[in-house]
Amino acid sequence: MTHDLMATGGLSLEMVLVFAVVAVTVTLYVTEWVSLELASLFGLTALLVVFHLVPVAAPGGGTVGPGQILAGFGNPALLAVMALLVVGEGLIRTGALDAIAEAVDQPRLGPLSLGPTGSLVLLLALVALLSAFLNNTPVVVIFIPILQALAQRQGHNVSRLMMPLSFIAILGGMTTLIGSSTNLLVSNSLTGLGLAPLGFFEFTPLGLIMAVVGFFYAAFVLPRVLPERAPLASRLTGHGKQFLSQFVVPAESALVGARAVAGQFAQLPDVTVRMVQRGEHAELPPFDGLEIQAGDLLVVVATRAALTDLMSDHPGLFLPPVDGGPDSARARLAATDPTRVETAKGGGKGGGKQARKGDGEGKSEADSRRDSELRDRVLVESMVSPSSRMIGQNLQQFSLRRRFNCVVVGILRRNRMIRARMTEIRLEAGDVLLLFGRQRDIDLLRAERDLVVMSGTTGTLVRRTKARATAAVFGLAVGLAALGLIPIVLAAIGAASAMLALRALNLRQAARALDTKIFMVVACALGMGYGLEATGGAQWLAANLVGGLGEVPPEVMLSAFFLVVALFTNLLTNNACAVLFTPIAVSLAQTIGSDPRTFAVATLLAANASFAAPMGYQTNLLVMAPGHYQFADFVRGGLPLVLLLWLVFSLSAPLVLNI
Repeated sequence: MTHDLMATGGLSLEMVLVFAVVAVTVTLYVTEWVSLELASLFGLTALLVVFHLVPVAAPGGGTVGPGQILAGFGNPALLAVMALLVVGEGLIRTGALDAIAEAVDQPRLGPLSLGPTGSLVLLLALVALLSAFLNNTPVVVIFIPILQALAQRQGHNVSRLMMPLSFIAILGGMTTLIGSSTNLLVSNSLTGLGLAPLGFFEFTPLGLIMAVVGFFYAAFVLPRVLPERAPLASRLTGHGKQFLSQFVVPAESALVGARAVAGQFAQLPDVTVRMVQRGEHAELPPFDGLEIQAGDLLVVVATRAALTDLMSDHPGLFLPPVDGGPDSARARLAATDPTRVETAKGGGKGGGKQARKGDGEGKSEADSRRDSELRDRVLVESMVSPSSRMIGQNLQQFSLRRRFNCVVVGILRRNRMIRARMTEIRLEAGDVLLLFGRQRDIDLLRAERDLVVMSGTTGTLVRRTKARATAAVFGLAVGLAALGLIPIVLAAIGAASAMLALRALNLRQAARALDTKIFMVVACALGMGYGLEATGGAQWLAANLVGGLGEVPPEVMLSAFFLVVALFTNLLTNNACAVLFTPIAVSLAQTIGSDPRTFAVATLLAANASFAAPMGYQTNLLVMAPGHYQFADFVRGGLPLVLLLWLVFSLSAPLVLNI
């Protein structure tokens, strides 16, 4: 039986229940009390329960059931987004984007000399261009180390360039239908509401105007807005960032017997001890009078430079056991002089300390080989990529030492410290790991997609295997979709299948390229959007928005709606906001007698304006650690851009969209 009971204010029981589900799910998204996947699963389950207990008439006849609520998992736009992620991974793995990256590294453009600033502006412009046709996340991932290298070589401040990189990638994605998953979802939502989908370049003129204005802000104004918290040299060698680390004190270590005075250990300068675990007992600060014993596990916080000094002063603390014998590296090194510990392409104090010279007599061949290997070891920072197998695992489960012969010395998450043992932390995309390993192993690691090595070099790029073939596949797919010869979902899935057929990547790598957060959040948002439409909740919200603003011209209503969506997209994810607000936009347009497509375009552009909060867009999260940002930095740098784009939209939309 369909319930028609109406509560006060025109609200029906089913509306109230769906609003409650949406409110709770959105709260879980914003607060991150649980993972996005778990919050989405809760939202879908709650919707299924609501429509089972309170039957509602479906728009196409019958009642709303699981088929309609769960239809988002088979949504063509979502499938196209997933396929494009695979295509982007194939382009990166084969090195198809390397020619563009290397071109940016050249200081000249034909006969013209660009200079340092010109090279960076060209890089950012190319990021915007690529983002118009590729998913933003892989574009940002591949350009983070390139931008770091250019900044280091040309003397720019890295912390003032990482946020512009993310923002410009988002702006580029606003210009074409496949530039962002948000765009595809809005277009497909229109189809579900009985309207024609958006064309490939339908909103490009307006999106391009906004992108150009936003580009000049991000490239020239934003770097001046962002604070500089430490000297450039300190950031490049990692002095400012505090890493979480841990080590076990060996019996032969000089740290045995060290006693804390006023909570500090004199033998550990510039290192903050967070916890001393002794057997099953954990000692927490303050450590007054505590004496370090052999076998103690110390959880410490220190900069990269301080950890480098610690390894030089106490060699072997972080090294794996010597192959073929029961003795540890520490035991072997106890009888030898300390070796030099170097940092990769960083220089400065963090570069390590020169080994003290010894006579070297009496060493076994194994000892000499160990010393030779140690002198080739380096420290580098690496970031967990969005498609990494490491996500959701801790360091013991993934075993970087076994896979890549590298030791994790420290971990940093979104520029904030974690109060837990390093080996117990489940890794997330964007986490920065401080790796200690041989130079040749680090070079091999650059070809892996699990980690993005951020050692300040563009010289080591992946081998261009089948790069031309994959680039041709991508170009053909974009061309066919842009000309309207085949649907975008067919072009995307066909291109992904071609990548697999060409062996640009295997099935396991393709599966890792898929983003479960996008998959679950979008499927849940589509279910909630359908629930709002089926219960009349979208129409109720639209009517109340119109009633709240009163009798205003359509362009004023459009401007106000853009601002509302732009503010919400910085609280939710961009995809969830797009799917939730598209039915409201259509209902609002129909209420005031305006073109629904105009309000759909406003929803699309506003949902992309995720600049004022790091959680609004995945690329913002990726640049947090490399840029040394805090949440307030995104508010300071991103909120003015949101308001600027709102102003540009309000002035240009009536002219471009013929309102």
